[in-house]
Amino acid sequence: MAFAFTILIGCQLLGEILRQALHLPVPGPVIGMALLTAILVAVRAPRDADRAAETAPDTPLARLAGGLIGTMGLLFVPAGVGIISEGALLRREWLPILAGVIVSTLSGLLVTGFLMDRLGRQAEPHGATSPGLPAVSGSRP
Repeated sequence: MAFAFTILIGCQLLGEILRQALHLPVPGPVIGMALLTAILVAVRAPRDADRAAETAPDTPLARLAGGLIGTMGLLFVPAGVGIISEGALLRREWLPILAGVIVSTLSGLLVTGFLMDRLGRQAEPHGATSPGLPAVSGSRP
């Protein structure tokens, strides 16, 4: 488990080094996650197709990730305390905050829907239908 934790922290550190060296506008941990994803895909790609069907391999990194996700709720406590401690600012600036939350939520939903539509059209063969759904024709019966 210590080795898996070292991998996670190492990817985060490498991401932070790359961010500072290349003056990237993305946080270092996000770059580190992208690097870790690329490494895991590269390591997993040569494996045979039978093992690709596994949903959760039992590796030290998978066990560590599961443990961290299981305790992720604790990571939101400092943010919640920060929100409570800034109550006066929230009461004073509630309208711009609310507008930002609404606009960013709608933007995220629209971009996600657009990408899912585009990528879904590219992924399915021409004329294919979803399982259990009838094909849609241009004329009505």
